[in-house]
Amino acid sequence: MASAALVSGSLMLAVPSQASGPTPAAKTIAGSHPSWATASTDAGAISGATEVTGTVYLAGRDASGLTAYATAVSDPSSASYGQYLTPAAYQARFGATAAQISAVRNWATGSGLTVLSADQHALQVKGTNAALTKAFGTGVHQYRVAGKLRHALAHDAVIPAAVSSAILGVNGFTSGGANVVKPDSVKVSGGAAGTAATTSGSTLPTTATCSDYWGQKLAKGAPQGYTKAPVPFDQCSFYPSQLRKAYGITASGLTGKGATIAIVDAYGSSTMLADADQYSVNHGDKPFKAGQYSEIVDPTQWTDQDLCGGPEGWAPEEALDVDMAHGLAPDAKVVYVGANSCNDDDLLSAISTIVDHHLADVVSNSWGEIMHTTDQADVSASEIAAYEQVFKQAAAEGIGIGFSAGDCGDSGPTAAATGANCQPDTSRAQANWPDSDPWVTSVGGTALGLDNKSGAYGFETDMGTQRSALSADGTSWTPFPAPFYFGGGGGTSEDFAQPWYQRGTVPSAVSHTLMTGARSRTAQRVTPDVSMNGDLYTSVLVGISDGAPYSEGGYGGTSVSSPEFAAVQADAMQARHHAVGFANPTIYGRSGLFTDVVDQQARHSTIPLTNVTDFGVVNGVLNVRLIAFGQDTSLNAVRGFDDATGVGSPTASYLKSFRR
Repeated sequence: MASAALVSGSLMLAVPSQASGPTPAAKTIAGSHPSWATASTDAGAISGATEVTGTVYLAGRDASGLTAYATAVSDPSSASYGQYLTPAAYQARFGATAAQISAVRNWATGSGLTVLSADQHALQVKGTNAALTKAFGTGVHQYRVAGKLRHALAHDAVIPAAVSSAILGVNGFTSGGANVVKPDSVKVSGGAAGTAATTSGSTLPTTATCSDYWGQKLAKGAPQGYTKAPVPFDQCSFYPSQLRKAYGITASGLTGKGATIAIVDAYGSSTMLADADQYSVNHGDKPFKAGQYSEIVDPTQWTDQDLCGGPEGWAPEEALDVDMAHGLAPDAKVVYVGANSCNDDDLLSAISTIVDHHLADVVSNSWGEIMHTTDQADVSASEIAAYEQVFKQAAAEGIGIGFSAGDCGDSGPTAAATGANCQPDTSRAQANWPDSDPWVTSVGGTALGLDNKSGAYGFETDMGTQRSALSADGTSWTPFPAPFYFGGGGGTSEDFAQPWYQRGTVPSAVSHTLMTGARSRTAQRVTPDVSMNGDLYTSVLVGISDGAPYSEGGYGGTSVSSPEFAAVQADAMQARHHAVGFANPTIYGRSGLFTDVVDQQARHSTIPLTNVTDFGVVNGVLNVRLIAFGQDTSLNAVRGFDDATGVGSPTASYLKSFRR
């Protein structure tokens, strides 16, 4: 199986030359031996009978030509803009040939490896130490790390000259230190960690109370918090028609007709279509038409369910993504592709399935991970190269791929100590993966406030919240001031250089300053690119049963933002009567058509950007929270592009600009 563990190493990966010339030489795959596997921790070779699994990625043809082509068809200023390839044309021009695949297969089996699966992107192989040594010039050793035995290649793999030009990289052959890819969403729950208050000593409502719009109902029975005046009760969780109105989709008249949105998560809900239809009807929208929703899910192939949280852990994410995609583009087709696990190779396979068969025009991925961990189980150069090859293929075919930017602010250790959706093994503040890759759209989060009874757009601030609980006696908040709890991801990547489309828009001070505070001599990639509502306390309603009685609850996270923006792109495609493709060049070219989201508390001190969330009495106690907005770690929402919200949130003017 493909391991969820990500090996560390340099991000410099030798790309085989496609030009004619000298006879190919053997190639060393940098980073295939992880840095945590040191000589001092080496416990010797694994048992000769032990079989280990890994992935060999295929290079395809003309890597530099693919980059040039994907750039040209994605750049509105290029004469080739919009001249996308079909999957067959891509394969004929850039894909791995049958001869290359055969040669790599023969090399693998000739070395004693067993090929478990093979396609135009990769071969999954397994073998004993003797077979691995013959194939890669190195075997697998055990290493004692933090009191546990882990295994890894003893040295970087070396690919023989005969197949070196056909192989892009090698991944896996390791165990332990797993970075589990996780959904970027959290359910709003009165049972969340924190001090619960008894009803004694409090005059707050004992039934769940929320506002229809920002500031409608004041929490007069709450103790003083960040402001002297009473603050409002939290807005009720949004449903799609409210979001369509706020972002100008309703005014545009666009519904995504003619476009297809793909959603990638792990596993699959058993009742997705029925739940989505009931959710739509419950909120005044139309259910899916016959053939409008489809799935590619194979439960017989599911693996690593304990490691990944199982289908039940991912089902709410799938429901969230489908509800938002259908809700903001109600006439677009939606195809759900469920990966067989949360491992990176399985998720990449799901994306590849969409791209290889052009199943959609835009793809939403509401998951991610950090790139650099405390145990150095980092994202490998081979993995980055394999993902990026598929991202470029998507761009060449006119498919836009988006990823959520994460829910842990700058993903630093300080945020991880208190954040609700952070990876605790983060080694430093950093931009996340895969959303920081320059060939995808990184979708960040905002907190949206609706204006008065009309439900019109009121304001947005950066997605970042601090949370306190009502004290046991109902007279104060604890802890106060509150620590960081939830926030949109973003930041300056230490791993990727600045892409061409960010030049002239991203301030130099941001692109040259890493999240650690270190100065970069080169301009770097900065995320997010764009943002939409995703804050946990400006949540959206999601409907789900998946074997239980149907219910609806509030969810937040950039997992909300990603399918929202995918739906906006589907609406834009309807307006343009043509695929939009890789979105970023267009986003930055039309940045003036986005709402410039700034820190509203800093800009308008008269707006009390705090509220009270009252869940009512749960299990005999009153569950109430005080929330402060716009508190996103070291990320800041300022005028112009910023590392908290990118260029901002889409508007009716953005959609109108696509009309022909």
